[in-house]
Amino acid sequence: MSAHYEPKGILGRMVHELEETFIALILGAMTIITFINVVLRYGFNTGLIWGLEMTAFLFAWLVLFGVSYAVKVTAHLGVDAVINLFDRPVRKALALVAGVICIGYAFLLLKGAWDYWANFANLPQTTGRWFPTGLEEMGRSSFRSWYEVNDIPMPAWLAWLGDAMNEGEAYEKIPRFIPYIMLPIGAALLLFRFIQAFVRLATDRAEGLIVSHEAEDAVDDVRHMNIEE
Repeated sequence: MSAHYEPKGILGRMVHELEETFIALILGAMTIITFINVVLRYGFNTGLIWGLEMTAFLFAWLVLFGVSYAVKVTAHLGVDAVINLFDRPVRKALALVAGVICIGYAFLLLKGAWDYWANFANLPQTTGRWFPTGLEEMGRSSFRSWYEVNDIPMPAWLAWLGDAMNEGEAYEKIPRFIPYIMLPIGAALLLFRFIQAFVRLATDRAEGLIVSHEAEDAVDDVRHMNIEE
């Protein structure tokens, strides 16, 4: 069932505004960087060397952050032609099963995201193949905080990271743990939003994890524009 998300409470509205502002800032930054690069390329035969890599990282941030936002506002598309053939109790049971699967998937994704990012940030990975059973000993982790991106230069206001993370050696490019940090953050947000969605399903405040009949809803939204005065 398609639903228009309405945040509740002051905290809910603040979080919702922050999420939408963050998404808008990423989209705006991607647009500005791409536009400047086009102007420089065709107008001055030059360009921002780091522009392509920056937009790639921003797009990855947009996807990793946006996927949890879409879960919250029930914006993920899905096919419910078969599900709608069942009665409501069966649909609810199927939705709860889907919720459990999604929570399990997000949990595994969070473990993998942390383990991948941790070494770039000089932090230990988790132990256990599927379920985290603890943290590796510091000596066993292959720290890689010295890894840098290819083109994005290190801004002066982050120079202190060389002393904190790279044994006193200055970074020429930004270290990879900065853009990669969205991996565990995005996975954690996704897990949190799936848990919230599961609770909504269990308490009958929602009927599914996906938006359905999106074409019909889109027609309803613009119907008033086609009504002749």
